[in-house]
Amino acid sequence: MSPSLLGWITAILLIIFLSESVRATCDSNRLRQGCRIQEGSCLCGTGCDTDYRYSNKRECESALRGRSQDPCSSRPCNRGSCLQILNSPNGYNCLCSGTNYFGDRCEQRCPRRSSLRAGERLPIQCIVV
Repeated sequence: MSPSLLGWITAILLIIFLSESVRATCDSNRLRQGCRIQEGSCLCGTGCDTDYRYSNKRECESALRGRSQDPCSSRPCNRGSCLQILNSPNGYNCLCSGTNYFGDRCEQRCPRRSSLRAGERLPIQCIVV
């Protein structure tokens, strides 16, 4: 099998895995179209009702202006993007993909594949497609 074909197969399997994990975290009856606060501005799209908590951009912008404390304003995600999440204990989650870091606050450097011990897996945030 050629290296490029192996790369394509790996990428396809990763996409299937990621889409299944997203589907597993949010039932179809909880999907909604709406907006959320991310990086200090409103981002609109479709996702789980806990992520897209505002019905429209106007409602989101109103909430953004009226917030006494934005949990992302302190930039808790070191190298990643901060995303406000309704049911998160801190009120946010860090998105570390593509930063070469992982962890709750994108604080740990991704290991090199060559340094992994037998049976040890690369953190999913460290996989770049």
